[in-house]
Amino acid sequence: MAVPAGRNGTTGKRGTGPLAAVGLYGVLFLLGAVQGTIGSFQYSRAAGSVPVAALACCAVILATCVLAAWATRSVSGAVMPGMGWVIASFVLSMPVSNGSVIITSTTPGQWYLYGGTLSVAAGVVAAFAGMIRWAGRPGSGGATGTPAR
Repeated sequence: MAVPAGRNGTTGKRGTGPLAAVGLYGVLFLLGAVQGTIGSFQYSRAAGSVPVAALACCAVILATCVLAAWATRSVSGAVMPGMGWVIASFVLSMPVSNGSVIITSTTPGQWYLYGGTLSVAAGVVAAFAGMIRWAGRPGSGGATGTPAR
């Protein structure tokens, strides 16, 4: 029996091509970059002396990394928005030739940059832990699991 073009011979479902994967990871990178750009301008909002916006930005990038890894079932899913966030945030924290800086060296600025970087790292570590756990489940086709059917 002939298998139609673009379909998997064993499952009969359409496979995702490399172009779709590149598009997905590109969108995840851009999502992280947008979050980093928005956060770079909003991090200084505080309630009293608590940098609420900086902490919220850290929580959002952590959730983005973890959810992207879960959705893609890959660690790369956590790395891409994290890279976008780090690049956008750190580029915007560098001084320009006229001396202006968007992310200042204040307590909220430090919470935003350092906390966000730790949140990205925690998201990637959580993705590694999740992938190890997922690969070990029976039926997942992982090293300790039984082959998927």
